[in-house]
Amino acid sequence: MLQLRPNCECCDKNLPPDSPEARICSFECTFCASCAEGRLGGKCPNCGGELLPRPRRPAGKLADYPASTERMFKPAGCDTAA
Repeated sequence: MLQLRPNCECCDKNLPPDSPEARICSFECTFCASCAEGRLGGKCPNCGGELLPRPRRPAGKLADYPASTERMFKPAGCDTAA
């Protein structure tokens, strides 16, 4: 099950579970659309994988399957990625 991480690893922008702005790779590294499509060029700086829109969990399922609250913030990795 996807963790639905709460923020962009590059700029720390909040990305709630229903955000259409969230982008992830196959390892669930999470970025906002602006960072993913701009400075990262659609490529994950951690694994080199493709960054795609993150699926949104239906609101009714969030109570039983909540999103992660663990924030990942690695701006230095994003500066050297693109």
